[in-house]
Amino acid sequence: MVFLQGSHYLIQGLEDHLEGKEVGEKFVIDIEPEQAYGERHDTLVQEVPRSMFEGMEIEPGMTFRATTDEGEQSVMILDVDEETVVVDGNHPLSGLTLTFDVEVLEVRAATEEEIAHGHPHTAEGCGHTH
Repeated sequence: MVFLQGSHYLIQGLEDHLEGKEVGEKFVIDIEPEQAYGERHDTLVQEVPRSMFEGMEIEPGMTFRATTDEGEQSVMILDVDEETVVVDGNHPLSGLTLTFDVEVLEVRAATEEEIAHGHPHTAEGCGHTH
C-alpha cells in the first residue's frame, strides 16, 4: 500500500507508528480502538420504519449511505421485519483491537503536487484526473 504520511489515509495508530520507519523495517503492532475506528456506540444502532426502504429489496448485511444531522454516514442493516429495520451506524471494525504485520518497502519524500493533493501519485496513477 502506498500512502502519504500525515494525510490521515490510514488509521491514526498505524500512521503514528509508521512515522520515522525506514526501508526494511518489519513490525507487528496492535492498534486499540481509540486509535483505529473508535469504540462501538449503542446509540448508533437504531430501529427505523420499514417504509423508509419502500420499494427496495433489503436484507441484513447490506450497507447504505444515510443522511443524518451530522451529514452522510454509512449504515449497515442488522435486521429486517415487516414493520421495522435495525440499522447500525458504527464502523464494522469499531470496538476492535486491530493487528497489523508491516514491512516497509519504500520511503521517499512527497512531491509538492502530492502534498497539495493530499495523496501519493504512483506509476499507476492516482485514481483521478487533475
